[in-house]
Amino acid sequence: MSVHPIDSRVFGPDWASDELRPLFEDDGRTRGWCEVLAVLAEEEAALGIIPADAAPEIARALRGEPVDLEEVRRTTAETHHSLLGLIRVLAARCRSGAGEWICYGATVQDVSDTWYALTLLKVADVAERDLAGLEADLATLARAHRSTPMLGRTHGQAGLPITFGYKAAVWVDEIRRDRARLAELRPRLGVGQLAGGVGTLSGYGPRGLELQARVMARLGLGVPDISWTSARDRFAEFVVWLAFVTALLDRIGQEVYNLQRSEIGELAEPAGAADVGSITMPHKRNPERSEHLGTLARLVRGAADLMLEAMVGDHERDGRSWKLEWAAIPESCVAAGAALLLARELVAGLEVRADAMLRNLDEWHEEAAAESIMLALAPLTGKQTAHERVHAVVARARAAGRSLRDELRDDPEIGGRLPEAEIDRLLGAPSTGLAEALVDRVVGP
Repeated sequence: MSVHPIDSRVFGPDWASDELRPLFEDDGRTRGWCEVLAVLAEEEAALGIIPADAAPEIARALRGEPVDLEEVRRTTAETHHSLLGLIRVLAARCRSGAGEWICYGATVQDVSDTWYALTLLKVADVAERDLAGLEADLATLARAHRSTPMLGRTHGQAGLPITFGYKAAVWVDEIRRDRARLAELRPRLGVGQLAGGVGTLSGYGPRGLELQARVMARLGLGVPDISWTSARDRFAEFVVWLAFVTALLDRIGQEVYNLQRSEIGELAEPAGAADVGSITMPHKRNPERSEHLGTLARLVRGAADLMLEAMVGDHERDGRSWKLEWAAIPESCVAAGAALLLARELVAGLEVRADAMLRNLDEWHEEAAAESIMLALAPLTGKQTAHERVHAVVARARAAGRSLRDELRDDPEIGGRLPEAEIDRLLGAPSTGLAEALVDRVVGP
């Protein structure tokens, strides 16, 4: 029985990346833990910490046939310990008593943290790949619409003219910062854990630091300067980074959602012939992808909050904090992976309706040009006075239902100072400022 949409055979693909899901499922996690334990045994044997003949047998048992997860479940329930059930099942596979030396000197947190570090590096690789692809798609969109004028909006209201390429270039710029953040945090993320009960490597004797270095070198992970069993910032930082990424995707989706509104109609999601928006209203073309980006992003932000909670624990180890990660990390990773794929699909098939953008801009272009009138008046009256005067004229035109052009001409302080031809020019073709130059600066001409 699946109690979460992520685990549903019906809905799961919309909630979790099929590429990342196997990393966190029981099979993937168990194989990952077994590999960490096998490498630990091999390096312990090489240093004489466990009998030399135990390591090959442990490696055979741990890297051989898949583990019987039902038996692991049963023994875990009996012991109420998150690793001992697996150790007992694996030990029973070993010959000549070699199973006695499985996980020698290590704790379950050593195994779990090291496996998570390896796994999250794989997640980071997938995220980087998809972010790079999304950046390229958005850059193409920005170049294509470098000069496509549209109404810029602030606080949900008509602001000043921009270009759609400018809007897309802003998204490109933020993606680049997210990619830079990932590159910067990756060395902190890719650090293993092998510290023992309270973090002092007490179970390994004088060669503990050497063992730690050898195990991490084998696994391709960094060596910690000191135990981080109680310092959970490494994983918290990564999930918070996923929250950054999915918040951007949510913002892009929300922009498409709003600009696809029937009364705006400037953008539209891709829609296949079989797509159905409503089972009662056959005309509907709902922004399903945009909406779902918001749903997935909220899950990731919730997981990020849990990870911040997990940073606060008691003493040298605290299962209450640490095991929060077992819920928050997988959910955030697979949801973020799904969101990245969904965003790429959305952007790749996005319909940009330049005619609707121009129509909406034309409807509001006089008010959108009010700043230009104010700036032209400012050298004659001072900026603050010019602002007050134009603001009053705009309010008067709205109240009277008159065109702003007529109200400006009739105003003694504005029409009496600015020539009619100048007013006509400023209210004519909308200026997008330096939008095109800014697009070029981000994505090139």
